[in-house]
Amino acid sequence: MTATHVSAEELFRAAYENRYTWDPEFPGYSAEVTYWDGKRTFVGQVRVGADLKATVTGVEDEEARKAIQEQMWEITVHRVRRSFAEAHGQNTFRYGQILPDGSVEILVGGKAEGDRYHVRDNQITMVHRHIHGVVVTIHTFSSHDTGEGYLSHRYDSVYHDAKTGEQKGGRSQFEDLYTKVGKYYLLSERRIQTETEAGVVEKRFSFSNFALLDAGA
Repeated sequence: MTATHVSAEELFRAAYENRYTWDPEFPGYSAEVTYWDGKRTFVGQVRVGADLKATVTGVEDEEARKAIQEQMWEITVHRVRRSFAEAHGQNTFRYGQILPDGSVEILVGGKAEGDRYHVRDNQITMVHRHIHGVVVTIHTFSSHDTGEGYLSHRYDSVYHDAKTGEQKGGRSQFEDLYTKVGKYYLLSERRIQTETEAGVVEKRFSFSNFALLDAGA
């Protein structure tokens, strides 16, 4: 599928639908989590229900528990299966430039006016979205092909103030690893390196002892 033969919406929709998401029969899972904040290590348990709501237990340190909870939310929100119409039905799409690496720029109008994406090889390789007064820009450098859609492997993110354009915080680089449990791909490790005034800060979230939940549990 190339930009010359399809509309911008069709090209973007194909890449959107090529993302790996959990199917409606996803039962949820439990796992052990190990979180390293750069200095200390915390171990606890996580549980994701069939409703994709996540809970963290066994971590008494409030800051560490919140950090793990935030990552669990990030994991689950990207595995939710929403139709293209639900997610982008109020948007319009048009072609922008073709970049040196072959990526095609998709410019968004309508409800999400000002957002833009890059698409290459049926994958969304750049996201530039306005969210609650902040602009988040994410570049994906490599991905995992599950055979049922792709999962980002290495990527980065940076935030800017939507009005002033001022960068908020340092750029973060991510590396995600996955393991297949039953028929589902679950995050097994996430490494995050964030640029700060004091230097690069690294955090790691590791998950093990996965168990899918029984239906209805």
